[in-house]
Amino acid sequence: MAVLDGGRDRNAVDVIPLFERSAAMRAIGAAIDSIADTDATVLLRGESGVGKDLVARAIHARSARRRGPFVKVNCAAIPSGLLESELFGYEKGAFTGALRRKLGHFEYAHQGSIYLDEIGDMSHELQAKLLHVLQDFRFSRVGGHGQITVDARVIAATNRDLEKALTRFEFREDLYYRLNVVEVLIPPLRERREEIPGLVAWFLERFNALYGRHKQLSPETIARLAEHPWLGNIRELENTVRRMVVLATAEHEFATLAADTRCVTAPAPAPTLDGLREIGRRAAQEAERMALAEVLDRVRGNRLAASRILGVSYKTILNKVTQYGLTSRK
Repeated sequence: MAVLDGGRDRNAVDVIPLFERSAAMRAIGAAIDSIADTDATVLLRGESGVGKDLVARAIHARSARRRGPFVKVNCAAIPSGLLESELFGYEKGAFTGALRRKLGHFEYAHQGSIYLDEIGDMSHELQAKLLHVLQDFRFSRVGGHGQITVDARVIAATNRDLEKALTRFEFREDLYYRLNVVEVLIPPLRERREEIPGLVAWFLERFNALYGRHKQLSPETIARLAEHPWLGNIRELENTVRRMVVLATAEHEFATLAADTRCVTAPAPAPTLDGLREIGRRAAQEAERMALAEVLDRVRGNRLAASRILGVSYKTILNKVTQYGLTSRK
């Protein structure tokens, strides 16, 4: 569903140390400063849980529209048949059950920003209508004929490979270029490890206050957290710290998982300069694969349970299972 924030301080996401602790994120923060006061459409790219939502809110919070609404729509969470009416609203009598007029999220975002998350999952038919709306920000509600004009800034996000989707005719090329006016690529957390201690400290303080606890983490645990591959990125890290605050055994369980992951990773041969990046990529993937395999074995192949333990979406688990050839663990 959509999140309508209005102009409240919830949009001031800079309290989270997202743009301060690594060169990559400082560069993204500088890019946000340069585009925030424009109405240019922004396309956020990156893995699930990497912080796209926070970047979208930061763009809105630093813009001239910050006192207007910030409306989030998860295009993957709403059934395809309902997404059109959610985005553009409907008139009374437009279909069975339409007992009154309903405004769409584009109307709610008037004089603010609309954040279309998981845009790569939108149906081809609805992509065509969205393209026409983005041309002049005029549309009709479902079942209606009158033209409605809105003033909204569009921020879109996806973790899909849109270029591959273009070659498969799963995503419209004209919509791709309409959305991709400014592209912001957010790197995964494993490429920003210097941020992890600061994020851990922030989450620890937040959850101690939320649950009335006084949990402290040992230096050894913080070091293990900094070394972990983080399949689910910041979202997984957040959920891991939450469990450590709430559950007395969570810190020990994470230490055991981290030790097992290190044990099954064979020492790499001395790298050449040219092959260093590729070796690092393969090592990170192998660590991910072994960690996921271990959790799947623990839950007897229950992928929903594995997604909860690892703090990532069920869709991410399915993608990783296929990627690493773990389909036999059912």
